[in-house]
Amino acid sequence: MRPIRGVLPVFQTPFHQDLTIDLATLEHEIHWLYEQGADGIVMGMVSETLRLSSEEREALAAAACRFSAGRGPVVISAGAESTALAIRYARQAEAAGADAVMVIPPVAVAVGEEELKRYYQAILRAIKIPVIVQDASGYVGRPMSIALQAALFNEYGEQVLFKPEATPIGPRLSALREATAGRAPVLEGTGGIALVDSFRRGIVGTMPGADLIDAIVALWRALQAGDEQRSYALSLPISSLIAMLTSLDAFVAVEKYLLVKRGVFQNTLVRGPVGYTLDPETRAEVDRLFEILQAVVKG
Repeated sequence: MRPIRGVLPVFQTPFHQDLTIDLATLEHEIHWLYEQGADGIVMGMVSETLRLSSEEREALAAAACRFSAGRGPVVISAGAESTALAIRYARQAEAAGADAVMVIPPVAVAVGEEELKRYYQAILRAIKIPVIVQDASGYVGRPMSIALQAALFNEYGEQVLFKPEATPIGPRLSALREATAGRAPVLEGTGGIALVDSFRRGIVGTMPGADLIDAIVALWRALQAGDEQRSYALSLPISSLIAMLTSLDAFVAVEKYLLVKRGVFQNTLVRGPVGYTLDPETRAEVDRLFEILQAVVKG
């Protein structure tokens, strides 16, 4: 299995006009991501997985593994509202060639920690590939306790990774690091807004959106090289842009807009119901910040 490390963008799911999945554009997107320096790819919440049928999710996961063609690790979202369904998605991803699955807790029911622990244990026992425990409470659900996450790591070791998204990001990331004696692999999931701080706290990788992949790769390389001046030159416009996005649908809308702007997507279609609309003034500010960021990337 390929190590889950580095810059692993969450791809956007392109749609035809009838809102069926556009696999040709998806293949182009994945090739483009690798050309921009991605270390692997992720099918996650921003891929609109919660708006896909089970059959569509499985077809999308299989296509992502196929289009990646061994160039880097593939991580597939497998979280679901029932343990049985999450196990189904996890096993299908493993069979399709995924290197890991990423699992959010159920979002419709606020389950207790013991029940949540059993949910993750069942998924971990059902497959051999790693499971990334995603505390997606920055978007949905409730924060997971550090104690629960540490207990899963202590029980399953290297099969467990983490993507903490509950606020405050930095202190909770450090708490998880301390609770696992610095052994647990942790991935950043704020779109890049906390990447500099998270890197200093010991993360092994980041899972940003697809639209700013070249900038995030440049920032990751600068951090690895210890180039503080370039790190902040890149981080400031990235953070300004990401700070405008306050919901999952906002991320989807802006990312698809920029992917069209960059010639990767044909349209900005999103499966409804849609909770965010990119208005003209916000779009103009996105354009301004994107131009500033591109100048830094190329500079």
